[in-house]
Amino acid sequence: MGDPVMEGDNVTATERSPDVVVIGAGVAGLACAQDLLAAGVGVRILEASDGVGGRMRSDPVHGFVIDRGFQVFNPSYPQVRRRLAGDGLDLRPFDRGVLIHTDTGRRRLTDPRAHPSTLVDLLSGRLAGPRDLAALGALSASDAMAPPHRLKRRPDRSTRKALADAGFTDAFVERFFLPFLSGVFLEDRLETSARVFHLVWRSMLRGALSLPAAGIGAVPLALAASLPKGTVRPETPVERLTDDGVETATRELVPARAVVVATGPGPAGTLLPDLAVPAYRVVTTYYHVMPGPPLSEPALLVDTRRRFLNTCVLSNVAASYAPPGRALVATSVLGTDADGRERALRAALSEVYDTDADRWDLLTVRTVPDALPAMAPPQELSRTTRVARGRYVCGDHRATGSVQGAMASGARAAREVLRDLGR
Repeated sequence: MGDPVMEGDNVTATERSPDVVVIGAGVAGLACAQDLLAAGVGVRILEASDGVGGRMRSDPVHGFVIDRGFQVFNPSYPQVRRRLAGDGLDLRPFDRGVLIHTDTGRRRLTDPRAHPSTLVDLLSGRLAGPRDLAALGALSASDAMAPPHRLKRRPDRSTRKALADAGFTDAFVERFFLPFLSGVFLEDRLETSARVFHLVWRSMLRGALSLPAAGIGAVPLALAASLPKGTVRPETPVERLTDDGVETATRELVPARAVVVATGPGPAGTLLPDLAVPAYRVVTTYYHVMPGPPLSEPALLVDTRRRFLNTCVLSNVAASYAPPGRALVATSVLGTDADGRERALRAALSEVYDTDADRWDLLTVRTVPDALPAMAPPQELSRTTRVARGRYVCGDHRATGSVQGAMASGARAAREVLRDLGR
């Protein structure tokens, strides 16, 4: 193509023009690029930060692996199975089910076939009565067997309304669903779309929540490793979209026949001012370290008093998250960090772990301002990514907010780009 050419006042045009520019190297953008490249279309991903992953990144901190906010990975998602099967993520599973801290002690809700001891909690009525057990069995059987397309098309309402319609008592909703789902949807009113709830519940029934041994950032790194070298250009923020491509912050023009915006909600709204972007949930995760684990299991623990969203000993799930002889606990709360919040949290953790959390060391704090989109009903789960001629948008804000949703949104963007390009 020759050397870069000057166009106007210190604006350069890139030497090799791709067919498609994808803005953002999160899992949606990476999935989109995978499918476009597989169809023989030239792609360049422009990423503003220094690496791939978006919110799915992990950092080394004094020998610990610190994810940017507590995250879990479900290998049963269809998009995950399609793109990452056999990619060596070295997944380490959580215990199935959840531990629930109540005013009368710790209870476990899980499949009793995996943990026969939980029959005591279930059959004694300490956790759920006969009505709730029947409703839970019916809900789980229905969601586990239903095809996803059927769940997406059900009449929508809030999750709380759906649980009431399914026959659960208010007491069980408050004791289990509210503390557990608050950590899933990052909201404490169960106002999330029931369509999203049923899809998430289905995925939990069919797969084991896990963490890659190297941290959640291993997932996008595996996706990026499947792309040709040079596909992703890090530290290349895009300033604006042009009539025939994009212009970077360094005033480089990158021509392209199509542009896919695969960023978070802030940049997407800036690059596409007419785009309707949902509100996002904010979450803060506190990472504490101590000499030994305060719990022996790789379990997720929630609190009926809702003093936090969830807590777990990450080093029980994946020993690689902590150096030898140390344990790492991650505890998440809604909203941002504030004066006195971590001190109050230690009091709650002392109670639920039956230990003195004041002796723990605070390693680091991670606040994620755009952790998950708000997904109020009615929630449209299958919608076009095309926003204008040659302009497309994908990401978790276009789907269920999950890894599956982000990848599926990227896949749909690729299909629509290919259709419009006549491929």
